[in-house]
Amino acid sequence: MLNEIKRVQDTAELLHSAQEVEAALDDMASQINTQLADTNPIVLCVMNGGVVIAGKLLPRLDIPLNVDAINASRYQNQTSGGAIEWVLKPQLPLKGRTVLIIDDILDEGITLLAIRQYCLDEGADAVYSAVLIDKQLGREKPIKADFVGLEAANRYLFGYGMDYKGYLRNAAGIYACQIDNQE
Repeated sequence: MLNEIKRVQDTAELLHSAQEVEAALDDMASQINTQLADTNPIVLCVMNGGVVIAGKLLPRLDIPLNVDAINASRYQNQTSGGAIEWVLKPQLPLKGRTVLIIDDILDEGITLLAIRQYCLDEGADAVYSAVLIDKQLGREKPIKADFVGLEAANRYLFGYGMDYKGYLRNAAGIYACQIDNQE
């Protein structure tokens, strides 16, 4: 497996440098600070991909907020999605609160839509979403993110929270795999 990861890393194409990503995070934070001022939001970090983005965004947010986590995974360290597996649900009550969901990527939108619906079912007054990458699929998605850092072509990506088979989330930049769907 490590040979495959090294091969993917060595052949990947850099799409967005760390500097571009950090500038996009600055812009996202500014928009969130403006739009969610005075809402007392609960920030839900979508594990595991959203941990890097949440960790980078939170210090940039100057609004009062609470932080919790949620894990609804379709990938389970694979390169294609399956059924949603609810691994972790938030501990904070969402009833009557504004919720900001933070994730790494808006791919097909299935997971984000399910998390949004979960929050509404739990009584959230409003649900917003922030994603670092909105992948351009060339077709309509069932949900749009409220705050988007960057767009990327429909390729398999890693870095800044996005992974390749559970690896490479820590890459400093957004990379596209040249070796897609290796099994």
